Amino acid sequence: MTDVTDLRDAGERLDLEGLRALQLERLRASLRHAYDNVPFYRESFDKAGVRPEDCRSLADLARFPFTAKADLRANYPYGMFAVPQDRIRRLHASSGTTGRPTVVGYTDGDLSLWADMVARSIRAAGGRPGDKVHVAYGYGLFTGGLGAHYGAERLGCTVIPASGGMTARQVQLIQDLKPEIIMVTPSYMLTLLDEFERQGVDPRGTSLRVGIFGAEPWTEQMRREIEERFAIDAVDIYGLSEVIGPGVAQECVETKDGLHVWEDHFFPEIVDPVTGEPLPDGEEGELVFTSLTKEAMPIIRYRTRDLTRLLPGTARVFRRMEKITGRSDDMVILRGVNLFPTQVEEIVLRTPGVAPHFQLRLSREGRMDALTVRAEARPDASPEVRDAAARSIAAAVKDGIGVSVTVEIVEPESLERSVGKIRRIVDLRSK
Repeated sequence: MTDVTDLRDAGERLDLEGLRALQLERLRASLRHAYDNVPFYRESFDKAGVRPEDCRSLADLARFPFTAKADLRANYPYGMFAVPQDRIRRLHASSGTTGRPTVVGYTDGDLSLWADMVARSIRAAGGRPGDKVHVAYGYGLFTGGLGAHYGAERLGCTVIPASGGMTARQVQLIQDLKPEIIMVTPSYMLTLLDEFERQGVDPRGTSLRVGIFGAEPWTEQMRREIEERFAIDAVDIYGLSEVIGPGVAQECVETKDGLHVWEDHFFPEIVDPVTGEPLPDGEEGELVFTSLTKEAMPIIRYRTRDLTRLLPGTARVFRRMEKITGRSDDMVILRGVNLFPTQVEEIVLRTPGVAPHFQLRLSREGRMDALTVRAEARPDASPEVRDAAARSIAAAVKDGIGVSVTVEIVEPESLERSVGKIRRIVDLRSK
């Protein structure tokens, strides 16, 4: 079995000066790999008037062009790959709900790196060899399930590959198999919480001690609710398939002060979401990633659309990113007011009688945009409690965000879900 100390490779043991030197060496190699082997990058670099050798410092990366999701879709399915097909060992893909899916490929080396990064993440979250890990992320083309699975095995844990769905059975498995760690979306964790209580089982009495939650933005208020009602440590994991999958950044259990980016393998930048200009550490903007060691599909300055800021490291030498506050493409501009789903989530979480599951539906009334907040009722909420909850949410949105909305309290588990996540925004204005 791999010694866990092996997972703290050279990058994690370096001081800041050594880390920056390693990043520059790997960055130059990754730019060269992309330029030499991916026609898209050769064309985009040439069009921007830059070549790999023009990167003489980390700051020079800002001279290179961005990669957007539209570029990946335009090169569907294999146009972004930098190695021959016979070196590809696995394919994953996004759901493709807004167009062509984005396909990503992995060599043997990429799969090993990915397992190492998830193992490092689980260890930073408090996991140790011998722990049992209940993986309730979806398996399949989505990277969450298999990414968590192989990372937990790499650390030396026992994996319970529960996947998503069959909520009642998941609760039974947790009681019977007694895992110490659960990896799942935060919204599905709250669905499990409701099922524990429906079955009359005290969620604070389970074997779980750590929850590693990702794949969607979640708030500090949701963290507090999960920790208090489950009696566990709730920590954040970050990743996206275009970069590698889960395991790009991880919150450390001893500090819970943001996610340390494993920046010996993934170089982060923050840019202005409108102009694309780089922003200094500490300022909020759009998160951009460049892979430093990927073989099958190097990614150069990929615009994630996630909004956050970079801060100095605490528990690790690596910089931290704050919890994602929203996405630049999820921001709703309603009658001149900027609104993010996470702002509504905070209001829903503190409203009695409703579950922490909601959806924003945009429509047009005449020449004006309108927003309806649909929130699921708790199973035991009476009609009077539901009416009071609707009034409370509408008032809190008006007072706290500054816009008037319609609120509908709908039946439990009636909102559309995919891989454990609820579709947060439904735009009906063009229909």
